[in-house]
Amino acid sequence: MSAADAEGFRLLGTRCTACASVFFPREDHFCRNPSCAGAELAEVPLSRRGRVWSYTDGRYRPPAPYVSDPAREWEPYTLVAVELAAERMVVLGHAAPGVTVDALAVGMEVEVVPGVLSEDEERVWTTWHWRPVGEGPA
Repeated sequence: MSAADAEGFRLLGTRCTACASVFFPREDHFCRNPSCAGAELAEVPLSRRGRVWSYTDGRYRPPAPYVSDPAREWEPYTLVAVELAAERMVVLGHAAPGVTVDALAVGMEVEVVPGVLSEDEERVWTTWHWRPVGEGPA
């Protein structure tokens, strides 16, 4: 993915038109706020930047019933919980490739960038990653 792809990349959520609560992943049927009976939701782009709320590393393959290819070597990953202040929510996601727990700190500013979850000859499945602000292209 190019730097131009990363620059315009946004996660999309929904906002309740009755109470202004924002949801991610998106909600299309009803407001998840228990004190609201709203059912009209509008798609909204979420903030591109947030602050690390928490993080951890996944070093071990999860046990069954997790499904994975036993022939492939397990690749550790870094999971980041990012607080989006404007939306008043925390969004989980993987850190960008090469970003380890040693490079993160609670409160650090990060930005969302596109990533590739999987691909074959016909299709590319995309995902999102979090990387420290000021790091190079995704």
